[in-house]
Amino acid sequence: MNAQTPLHSSDAATAEEAIARQEALPPLTNEEATDVAMQNTLLTPRFYTTDFDEMDAIDVSPVREDWDALIAQMKADPNKGHFKKNEDWDEVDWDGMEPKLKAEFIDFLISSCTAEFSGCVLYKEMKRRGSNEDITTLFQLMARDEARHAGFINDALREAGIAVNLGFLTQAKKYTYFRPKFIYYATYLSEKIGYARYITIYRHLEKHPEKRFHPIFKWFREWCNDEFSHGEAFALLMRTDPALTESRVNKMWIKFFLTAVFSTMWVRDHQRPAFHDALGVDPEWYGQEVFRKTSDISCQVFPMMLDIDHPRWLPTLRRIERANVAIAAGRKAGGISGWLTRMGGTVRAGANFVALLTIPSIPNATPVDVRMEPAY
Repeated sequence: MNAQTPLHSSDAATAEEAIARQEALPPLTNEEATDVAMQNTLLTPRFYTTDFDEMDAIDVSPVREDWDALIAQMKADPNKGHFKKNEDWDEVDWDGMEPKLKAEFIDFLISSCTAEFSGCVLYKEMKRRGSNEDITTLFQLMARDEARHAGFINDALREAGIAVNLGFLTQAKKYTYFRPKFIYYATYLSEKIGYARYITIYRHLEKHPEKRFHPIFKWFREWCNDEFSHGEAFALLMRTDPALTESRVNKMWIKFFLTAVFSTMWVRDHQRPAFHDALGVDPEWYGQEVFRKTSDISCQVFPMMLDIDHPRWLPTLRRIERANVAIAAGRKAGGISGWLTRMGGTVRAGANFVALLTIPSIPNATPVDVRMEPAY
């Protein structure tokens, strides 16, 4: 391969190769993106670690047929070479972009890059620590995909003069410990809601191409299909042990994680009004549409759905969002008054999150066949 066709992360066969190819790019002196990615709050993507020995002991025999089919599909690597700029990549006028939109879009890209790379780091570590071939093969393939996604977002950020230092994040960002079952619930939901988010935006922009203010949205269909297949893997992992979804305690945990993921997405999206306005998307409509798709999909493995049409659902989410505005205002103001504002917002957000948990869920009888295919 000559100098005119340098190695690109989209063609990498492993996560390690994809990361190395990103790090080989010319460095950028602007560290803004890495600083943002390093933040640890309730709303920012986190890096996780877990009990890798417990993960390595998983026996996929109860789902062997579906497991082998999924692994074969992922090994076929239909998206190899997809996540890089080509003739469909339109020129972006970053300097001419409306300042508020530019700031919110960059924040969206940094958050997305960090979330994708968070998955890559976790999956890569699972592969490195394990000896169970079924498990290590899966996580090697998922780490590869997530590294490609993160690299592609970084390519988009580089046009704006910034980039996330992925190698630095691996070493410096704080890691949060989650028990394996919490990793299953949280990561399954993260992958499936990621699919629902990307495909909803993609289909909207198919109907309204004039609202496509950046070319990266053209890549969302294949991207979301990667997210979907990753979610399928975690659905199969949960099916290896019925207690993960059927015990009384774990049903409570599932409801907690559903509520936490949905409410976090709601608050985060309402922080980007200019971004959604530019897309021509109402954040409330978008939130409910994504929640509905995610609920429909998660019926494959979860024994319940949240009642997102309950009369208390939207008003409570709105109160959480307003409380988050107060928290941000208090943090910005500083001092004693700012601290009091922030604490008041934190108490209101917590109380309303508990109120969401009190909304009765809708029971669901999970199907015998767990596997699904993208339908949106």
